[in-house]
Amino acid sequence: MALILGIESSCDETAAAIVDSHGDTLETRVIAQRIASQDEAHRPYGGVVPEIAARAHAEVLAPMVGAVLADAGMTLDDMDAIAATAGPGLIGGVMVGLVTGKALAMAAGKPLIGINHLEGHALSPRLADPALEFPYLLLLVSGGHCQLLEVRGVGNYRRLATTIDDALGEAFDKTAKILGLGYPGGPAVERLAREGDGAAVPLPRPLVGSGEPHFSFAGLKSAVMRAKAGGQYADADIAASFQQAALDCVIDRTRGALDATAGDEGAGITALVVAGGVAANSALRGALVSLAADYGLPLVAPPPKLCTDNAAMIGWAGAERFAAGHVDPLDLPARPRWPLDADAAPVRGAGVKA
Repeated sequence: MALILGIESSCDETAAAIVDSHGDTLETRVIAQRIASQDEAHRPYGGVVPEIAARAHAEVLAPMVGAVLADAGMTLDDMDAIAATAGPGLIGGVMVGLVTGKALAMAAGKPLIGINHLEGHALSPRLADPALEFPYLLLLVSGGHCQLLEVRGVGNYRRLATTIDDALGEAFDKTAKILGLGYPGGPAVERLAREGDGAAVPLPRPLVGSGEPHFSFAGLKSAVMRAKAGGQYADADIAASFQQAALDCVIDRTRGALDATAGDEGAGITALVVAGGVAANSALRGALVSLAADYGLPLVAPPPKLCTDNAAMIGWAGAERFAAGHVDPLDLPARPRWPLDADAAPVRGAGVKA
């Protein structure tokens, strides 16, 4: 048995979990976990305020770790390693979690494993589905990232596409703000979209059919703003039309990546996988099921509770890295930016989203 204590604090959820790498189901792999949301603290501002997030992490993380250990009936001495998110993310929050992980590792004499938050998402489907094998095509969609990656193994990723401006979750949140739906915006837009007509508002599908592999959602967001300002469309129709346009873009880009990997001799893609916060969107999952079927592939998606930021995925990524012999020194730095594929070519306009 390998037991890993995972810590996550990269944005606005504080989380701790204990993961058993030898469990053969999700229920037996996640021994205990807790998550503290900061939604109420950030709601008045319509988005995450980094300073508020960092202070909230510092206030709750240490007692949360103690509570998770108590839930499991274990102590730090029972752990084989401590895994903590080391980036990318809001640097104040990342530092709180990583410093906590370092202190626990030093106090207990346990190895430290610094986890790339994106790798946590990338490997989370393997936590939920023990049968999922490498390599697979990953659509990673969250508030800060929108990428297509060939996941070849632990620490081995080839980026096929990224966003050149907004991430998909960011576009959902900004659409929610335009429509006055509050924070967090993604689930609110999805709920309102169920009441509207996805064909009612003529919205653009940026880059669809262009042959460009990357994503772009800034123009779509601006079109939503104009539709709202014009006053001729119901909010439900705007939400539904935005969601449909966004999904059309995602499906088009993902189809292109599937075509590219299908032509990559020896790739042997085993599944189409979706992960990240937006992976909880039921309309997106339905569209991806159909797309995967076109290529004779299964769609693998973690349960919604593993799509948002959580420590179980960090603990699992730590378990995978620990099994591969990867541990880190206690002077490991916190990183606000940390691409999964450091060798990927720069993308025009992508900046930190690359």
